[in-house]
Parts: sequence; structure tokens; C-alpha cells
Amino acid sequence: MLSRTADHLYWMARYIERAENMARVLDVTYNMSLVPNAAQNEADLWEPALQIAGGLDAYRQDYGEVTAAGVVRYMSMDTQHPSSIYCALRSARENARAVRVTLSAETWENINALWLEFSQFVGMDLMQKGLGEFCDWVKARSHLFRGVSFGTMLRDDAFRFLRLGTFIERADNTARLLDVKYHLLLPDDEEVGGAVDYYEWSAVLRSVSAFQAYQKVFNDAIEPWRVAELLVLREDMPRSLHACFSEITPILDQLDGRHSSECRRLAGELHARLRYGRMNDIFQDGLHEFLSDFIESNNNLGAEIQRTFLNAPIGA
Repeated sequence: MLSRTADHLYWMARYIERAENMARVLDVTYNMSLVPNAAQNEADLWEPALQIAGGLDAYRQDYGEVTAAGVVRYMSMDTQHPSSIYCALRSARENARAVRVTLSAETWENINALWLEFSQFVGMDLMQKGLGEFCDWVKARSHLFRGVSFGTMLRDDAFRFLRLGTFIERADNTARLLDVKYHLLLPDDEEVGGAVDYYEWSAVLRSVSAFQAYQKVFNDAIEPWRVAELLVLREDMPRSLHACFSEITPILDQLDGRHSSECRRLAGELHARLRYGRMNDIFQDGLHEFLSDFIESNNNLGAEIQRTFLNAPIGA
């Protein structure tokens, strides 16, 4: 496969996943804003959303004070913020158009319709006219894209690069969300088990579609350290770090590259840490340190994939 074609496919999938992740973060933050006493002030509640998106400094430069309306606009409709939902979906469609003959007809029609339908939200005051519905729409269209591509595309290198982009992006987002939220929400001893504490951690689980999974696995009250275990080490949790690398590693093994050994080494090293790691050891060394190192290693893997297979400037 031509490296330019692989580049378009890989980044198309990453941008679709990124748009969904931004919608998840916005949705959970908005829902938490409806819980009484969830935060001391508006900035305390909405600033973590910017930290997860990696855009706090850029937001302050363009918008100044952190407000709910400003964060929603920045993360959803800002045409200059590359990771906003608007820019992510636009970039995904542009990448898809460049390689439409490589995609199945159904996959191309799906992503083209997604962008055309998105125009109904442009210019809308989402805070006043249904932010929840907008986020649900983005998530649903992302699910539909993955379902259509999975159900209609040949299992060749094009399909593998789509899947690879999805899971590299998903792993990054899950790690960022857990890192920010865990240290923000880790309560004082006297607050553990309180109503706000429960709703905050429930919201974190819902942001990665893991609330029901948590109940099935642990069948107990929500505990922060168990949330961390579910999202880091549980291979059967679809958006966990372990699950992502259980997908990434075999994909890299299947891709034919004479110089791809470094990609496989980096992915295998991360996969081994997640497969054989123990949560007690991670907490002993520091969850923040573990997640920071994971994010850096995942980014290094992404850069190596770019250098080895895509041979093009990094697209994010």
C-alpha cells in the first residue's frame, strides 16, 4: 500500500475517534455541572475537560477566562482548534475523500453523510439547544462508522490502518481522562462514599461506557482504585489501555514492513506491561507517573508508526 494512502486511512480513523472522545468529555462534564455542589465554581468543573483535550493554554490565549460556554464552543465548534469536534470531523472527511476508492462504498457514504448532517449543528447555541443530544449524535455516528467499516471492508492493510488509528487514539484519550479525573476527584477520607463522590465517579465510568461493566465486574460500590483497574488492566473492558494494545499489537504483526521491528517492539513492551502488570505495583509507584509514562510511550509509538509506515508529517 502507498504510504500516502495509509496515512489518510490512519488519520481518518484517529479523527473520528477523537471527535467521539471530545463528545464524551463534553457530555460527562455537562452532566456533572447539573449535580449540586459538584464543584466550587464553573472554572473548576470545566477546566479538566480542557486538560484532557490538551488545550488549556490555547484556550486561555483565545478565550481568556474558563467558562462553560467558552469550553463547549472551543471543544465542539472552534474552527481553529485542530482537536475540536468540527475540525476533527472535517479532517476525517477530507482524508476519506482522498482515498474513497480504497474504502468500501458504504464506508465512504457513511462518513460523507456524517459531515453533511453535521451542518445542522453549526451556528447553534449548544448550551441552550441540547448539548447532550449533540454529543449523543457524535457518538452514535462514530459507532456507525466503525460498524460499517468493520462490516463491509476487506481485511487488508487498508482495514488494518483504520483499526490501528482508532486504538492509538483511544488509548491516548483513556489515559488522559483517567489521569486528570483520578487526581481531581480522589476525595478526602471523610468524603468517600458521599452522593457527589458517587455521581462524579459514575460520570467518569459513563464517559467511557464502562458503568455497567463496572457493576458486572465488581458488583460493589464505586471505588476510585477499582475504576483505575478497570480502565488500565482489564482486557475485557473495550476502552481500557490493555484492550487497546491487545488490538494494536497483532495489527502491527500483520502489517508487512521490513523496518517495522521498532514499532512491534514499542507496542509489545507496552502490551506486556499491561498484560502482566498488577494494580498494587502501579499504585505503589504512582498512578500519575504510570499514566504519564504510558501517554509518552503511546505518543512515541504513534511517531514511529508515522515514520515507518506513513512517511508523512505527523497529522496531529
